[in-house]
Amino acid sequence: MQPNTRCNVLRLSPGDNVGVVIRAVSPGELLIFDGGTATAIDSIPYGHKVAICPIKCGEKVLKYAAPIGSAVRDISVGEHVHVHNIKSDYLPTYLREGEARYHERA
Repeated sequence: MQPNTRCNVLRLSPGDNVGVVIRAVSPGELLIFDGGTATAIDSIPYGHKVAICPIKCGEKVLKYAAPIGSAVRDISVGEHVHVHNIKSDYLPTYLREGEARYHERA
């Protein structure tokens, strides 16, 4: 596959529903990525994710063909994808190895 030199969004894997902007974009700006185009809804900082497919609430957010979290609300194509509209599916670990504590469910 020949890369598109006009792209301003990098789709890391064909199955991803987000891409990474390769420079900051403004609302209304045309987003060009392998597989299509969209219009930016939000300002999106350099290196941040943008939805390149509609993502329904509860659906997995896919980057590098791997789930990185779940949408906490519907996300439109061209929308900035970040902590305001996705949540991690991974438990935070604040303790050092060997200090983990587990809580039993009542």
